[in-house]
Amino acid sequence: MQIPPRDIALDRAALLVVDVQRGFDDTAYWGERDNPACEANIAALLARWRERGWPVVFVRHDSTSDASPLRPGQPGNDLKPEVTGTPDLLVTKSVNSSFHGSPDLDAWLRANDIAQLVVTGISTNHCCETTARVGGNLGYDVYFALDATHSFDRTAPDGTVVPAAALAAVTATNLDGEFATVVTTADLLR
Repeated sequence: MQIPPRDIALDRAALLVVDVQRGFDDTAYWGERDNPACEANIAALLARWRERGWPVVFVRHDSTSDASPLRPGQPGNDLKPEVTGTPDLLVTKSVNSSFHGSPDLDAWLRANDIAQLVVTGISTNHCCETTARVGGNLGYDVYFALDATHSFDRTAPDGTVVPAAALAAVTATNLDGEFATVVTTADLLR
């Protein structure tokens, strides 16, 4: 999906890096993905956020499923190598929304007078979309960096396979103007 360039005004926005974990590299478990540039875009955003001295939040999914590569104690639970440095906050969760983890993301953002969020991570149409929706509902000014997320092909209830890129396009369509503003990494780096 091509997103036209957007001029945005960020003011100490928190960068949320959602579930960028090694376990998502297991294609046998998750299937085929889209957007091979996702991790490089996240790394570029992390570097820019650190240059600005703006807040960075890492979110890690600690799966409760024994079969999941994201289960704590498994190598797949670790963050990917592109997710470098120490975050201002590490949230752990076992559900889709980063706002339903520990410590309480909403309380931390409010305590630090942060009103803007930039959502990046894995996967576009699950934890990233849910985080953006909840953030929007809580009143945050949410920017969804579509090309700094990726998704996986999914099997629909009728048995057809929906390509990851199509799912990402639907997520962008669902979020933009309602819960978030969909942007690109380039928009955020300007």
